[in-house]
Amino acid sequence: MTPEEKRICAHRLEQCYSGAVYDALREKGIRDCVLPPEFAPLASGRRLAGPVYAVEGERVTASDHETLLEWTGLLSKVPSGAVLMIQPNDMEQAYMGELSAETLSLKGVRGAIIDGNCRDTDFIVRSGFRVFAKGKTPRDVVGTWLPRKFDAPIIMGGVTVNPGDFVVADEDGIVIIPGGLVEEITTRAEEFLRTESLVRKAILEGEDPQQAYIKYGKF
Repeated sequence: MTPEEKRICAHRLEQCYSGAVYDALREKGIRDCVLPPEFAPLASGRRLAGPVYAVEGERVTASDHETLLEWTGLLSKVPSGAVLMIQPNDMEQAYMGELSAETLSLKGVRGAIIDGNCRDTDFIVRSGFRVFAKGKTPRDVVGTWLPRKFDAPIIMGGVTVNPGDFVVADEDGIVIIPGGLVEEITTRAEEFLRTESLVRKAILEGEDPQQAYIKYGKF
């Protein structure tokens, strides 16, 4: 996909919701695509979708300079229009903070999903940068963590995330869409939303729910 095609697809997916996207994937026989419920948005009501840029790292002993040099290098690598997903292999430190969020936002990065913690959460929420994470802590990575893999396959919550995949995240959870299926899944999720609107209208008008399901094939 071209950058413009990715942008359009991300916008379409953000009009859907994670349940409809999952239903479309389940219909294709794909069920192992949902991250664990421990992931949560820093602020409610913010949906996030887009192509994945995945990073993996590890706890190390390093100088403050080396870790900050590598961290700022990581921020430089994330392309505009992407969703940064970080697998830090650590739950003791924060992997997103005020300056990092502001930097990524100014670059046009759509948001971040962290298999770990973040900090400076009040600022990030006020800035509007969309972050999903497992927790919060003031402890940062200086002197103790380095990124090792960039735009490479990672495993997050038991789900394999590959370069080219898309992600959809909202209040209900986070769903990974294989890159080769993203157009098909997006179109199908949009169809589900239209059908669900018809089912809802029928029920509100007094139709039996089972009859509405039989008529429209969706509930």
